[in-house]
Amino acid sequence: MKRKEVIKFIVLRTAGNFLVLFAIYGILATFGPALYYELNFRILSARGVTFTVAEPSAGAQEEIPVQENQLEPTPTPIPPQGIDSFADVLLGAREQVLVAPDTDFSIVIPKIGAAARIFPNVDPTNEQEYQKILLQGVAHARGTVFPGLLGNIYLFAHSTDNFWDVGRYNAVFYLLKDLAAGDEITVFYQGVRHDYIVSESKIVNPNDISHIIDAQKQGSETLILQTCWPPGTTFQRLLVFAKPK
Repeated sequence: MKRKEVIKFIVLRTAGNFLVLFAIYGILATFGPALYYELNFRILSARGVTFTVAEPSAGAQEEIPVQENQLEPTPTPIPPQGIDSFADVLLGAREQVLVAPDTDFSIVIPKIGAAARIFPNVDPTNEQEYQKILLQGVAHARGTVFPGLLGNIYLFAHSTDNFWDVGRYNAVFYLLKDLAAGDEITVFYQGVRHDYIVSESKIVNPNDISHIIDAQKQGSETLILQTCWPPGTTFQRLLVFAKPK
């Protein structure tokens, strides 16, 4: 074989290997976080691990009213009080307690071991605004109501298509698909605990914002959780509906 042909073969093989590795990396980067949380959930379920929601300490939070258009422009990260390591998944106690990161506004979902801070009045149409929030917590859609009021409480977190955009503070929303009718969700708002029961789930188009637009026109209180669907993509949206317990 001539020298030029050998060099050509080596270059083509190297390029081919690079493309294969790049494709594998792309798949892992896109779906890796979803697979990680899915694996954790399955192991915890197999071990029979159960979660309870801790009651807030008396006087731990001062009740601060949230204004209609209030937005925290530079939120400070607060670690979620759930499963923080794979060692906890494998070796942790079978009965564990989830602590709300901030009883001024947080969500706790016992079935999937999720606990995250909620940032109020985030514009769901402003990507630059909500992406910063979603790296650090769950967003409450501006224009929707707050716990304890009649209407839709709309909370959202993306299962992003880029691993570098995944915030560990909201990535647990990957597991919303595992919630079923009868599962419990707890939201702490201004130091008060609000308990909800899941009623249904549905998949909608990403341009369906009717539950946000009509949030204050409802005659009953409904908690709505949104994530992207399928996990790791932005094709559609998965909505989970819950009613006060």
